[in-house]
Amino acid sequence: MSISRLARIPLRSPSRSYATTAGLNALARPKAENLSATWQGTSATGGNTKNFIGGAFVDSKTTQWHDVLDPSTQTLLTRVPETTTEEFDQAVDAASQAFKSWSKQSVLARQRFAIELQYQIRQNADALAHSIVLEQGKTLADAHGDVLRGLQVVEAAIGITSNIVGEKLEVSKDMDTEVRKLPLGVCASIAPFNFPAMIPLWTIPLATVTGNTLILKPSERDPGAAMIIAELCARAGLPEGVVNVVHGTVPVVNRICDHEAIKAVSFVGGDRAGRHIYERATKNGKRVQANLGAKNHAVIMPDANKNLALNSIIGAAFGAAGQRCMAVSVAVLVGAAQSWLPELVERVSKLNVNGGFEEGADLGPLISPASKARVTGLIASCADEGGRIHLDGRNVQVPGYSAGNFVGPTVLEGTVEMRCYREEIFGPVLTVITSDTLDNALEIINKNKYGNGAVIFTQSGATARKFESGVNVGQVGINVPIPVPLPMFAWSGNKGSVLGDIGFYGKSGINFYTQNKTTTSLWRQEDAIGNKASVDMPTHH
Repeated sequence: MSISRLARIPLRSPSRSYATTAGLNALARPKAENLSATWQGTSATGGNTKNFIGGAFVDSKTTQWHDVLDPSTQTLLTRVPETTTEEFDQAVDAASQAFKSWSKQSVLARQRFAIELQYQIRQNADALAHSIVLEQGKTLADAHGDVLRGLQVVEAAIGITSNIVGEKLEVSKDMDTEVRKLPLGVCASIAPFNFPAMIPLWTIPLATVTGNTLILKPSERDPGAAMIIAELCARAGLPEGVVNVVHGTVPVVNRICDHEAIKAVSFVGGDRAGRHIYERATKNGKRVQANLGAKNHAVIMPDANKNLALNSIIGAAFGAAGQRCMAVSVAVLVGAAQSWLPELVERVSKLNVNGGFEEGADLGPLISPASKARVTGLIASCADEGGRIHLDGRNVQVPGYSAGNFVGPTVLEGTVEMRCYREEIFGPVLTVITSDTLDNALEIINKNKYGNGAVIFTQSGATARKFESGVNVGQVGINVPIPVPLPMFAWSGNKGSVLGDIGFYGKSGINFYTQNKTTTSLWRQEDAIGNKASVDMPTHH
């Protein structure tokens, strides 16, 4: 089916049941009701989330469901299915069938889809952001940032006509060698809870514009944004079966790793799941890219612009309640900059903890009660191991949200031997380490097992050069607190933060979703048919 014709075909209308939204306040309730009334695959009023298979939103026949609760109030928003084996196989079959025709579409047709998708996302950014606030707990501004960073990958994918060009060289007289980038087939993407829109949009655009089809498994904790994106893909003209969405936990992940039709797996999440997926999928011959945990350091030199450094670190540490793989979770105060700690604590104490739709909210709740318990336990471990808790957010009270998973901004002071330093906290907690010299700060960072990113604040070009040259992480910021590269470049974390050799988005993303085919051909000019006729007298030779 052509991409233009599909755009005129309406999606199948689903049946829908509504549940009470009494647990939501006056800010959240109308947004939840609007999401349920507008979008076919998701609910924010207690109904069931659907699978998206072969272009249709399909009710699951499973007997196992996962409740998605608003982390600010514990109100039931939707129930997510544990997709059955039969349903999963249907999704893979749909993707396999769609690949036969989608991979044959011209690169211009696939580019047209990316152009239309970016338009649809822009037009529906509010709906995506509202879903993220409700299910994940981000502030509204941060949720829009989640959408925007994903949208930037879609926009970069529009350049596929330039970025997928092959190579050709006449290697000998009349002999050419040509290299083309071809799609792999059916691919899979396993997304985390902390970026419900951005991570699916890291994979959907690049997988599809390179000619692949995709099975997406969003987090069972907040799948709403992914379901909206699936519907936007259909509105943008993507043929049935090119993108499919399934749901679930370990059983579904294992099916992704094991199914012989799936050629590549993208994963973003924690260490344990990432290692399991990488090992299981690669044993089955699949290509895997996996982003795992992180412990990102910010080095503050005595000559830094104090206002820039402190405000930048606070934003990077406590935005999204610290639930970012590029959050600054360790501040290394060097030399005289150690005297800035009291002012850092004072500024952090002024952050506004509140529900995501509340005006002026700086950070919202953690994703779940289990996450809150883990974070508060790590805070307690600092004091138990001899560290100092300069600002304690464990008992924060948020008016109107007594049941929320809130932890207030917390500032710890510890050493590299403590759990609060060694483990990824994934919460609104900044651990402060002191260092006498830049050399010592570099040693601290380089000994850490993780390698997503590190930043330095300084007004010395020489100091910045030494840091950039000597630090062993994949993404370096100089007076930039979250040095995540824009999608014309590629994600480049290293050490224990990644598994797999090919990064996300940028040129690396295109390489991940393609395989090279090299053809060498010989067509001798003297063998050409249709040479000029001879009128000379025929003779025998």
